[in-house]
Amino acid sequence: MNIREAHEKFASDEQCLKYIQEMRWPDGIVRCPKCGAKEVKRVDRKADSKNRRNWFYLCLEKTCHNQFTPTSGTIFHKSHLPLIVWFQAITLVLNAKKGISALQLQRDLGIGGYKTAWYLNHRIREVMAEGPIAKLGGIVEIDETYVGGKQRGHVGKRKNKDVVIGMRQRGGPLRLVMAEDNKAGTVLDIIYGNVDKGVEQIMTDESNIYDFKLTQYHRAKHRRIKHKSKVYVKGDVHTNTVESAFSLFKRGVIGSFHSISIKHLQRYLDEFSYRFNRRADDHAFMETVRRLAGFAPLTFSALTSEKA
Repeated sequence: MNIREAHEKFASDEQCLKYIQEMRWPDGIVRCPKCGAKEVKRVDRKADSKNRRNWFYLCLEKTCHNQFTPTSGTIFHKSHLPLIVWFQAITLVLNAKKGISALQLQRDLGIGGYKTAWYLNHRIREVMAEGPIAKLGGIVEIDETYVGGKQRGHVGKRKNKDVVIGMRQRGGPLRLVMAEDNKAGTVLDIIYGNVDKGVEQIMTDESNIYDFKLTQYHRAKHRRIKHKSKVYVKGDVHTNTVESAFSLFKRGVIGSFHSISIKHLQRYLDEFSYRFNRRADDHAFMETVRRLAGFAPLTFSALTSEKA
């Protein structure tokens, strides 16, 4: 969906609200988010403020009587931004191949303050974490890269940079995971969590951190490409597809975001993986709204706290 289509399809907050309801309750039966009862009725009222909806659902369960709308208990809950702005922001984020900064989002959508745009951007980014999904199989390329301050050469690169492990199934999905360090044990734990033990082939460079002989991948064919010898492709042996994802992410950091906090690095990695894996998916917008309707509210204080 492009921004013009989003504007035409969701021209009012009521249309956006109806769509959220469809995504939240796809079977068409509205249920109370507090007790789960499906005995509810719609109640119309006069809205006395711009942030108060002119109707709500009332749970008819005798012990509940909860009042709610389709956005109650979701990331949209109590947002001061119109839902139209939310939907246009989702479209911009999904269509921005290299990501879109909060400042650009603020300009494009006419949002009042930078902090509001930054908060909106991160709430959309919050639902892009894949969670528990099928592990990678077939032929999997694995490589590491380093994100952070400027530095010449590779000696002591970990001092100023953060480690990112990339795993890409050929013809399949991408995973980008922030690592505490680039030690073999740390990297192997990340691979265990994302690559199936029945993988057929693993492609890496010649780094010593990739040694699978005594691991659950010992039956997989491990093929290496010798980057230090300036060899990047040898037949079908290469890590070019995962490296292309690294390149896209870094161009986004340099061109769109300029700098990324270590505290939020994994959120940005999740965003790029999510968008990369759905680059040809016509249902990406629908899935993203459904996820937003299924996630609990993310407060600004929770996002900016030291534990975020």
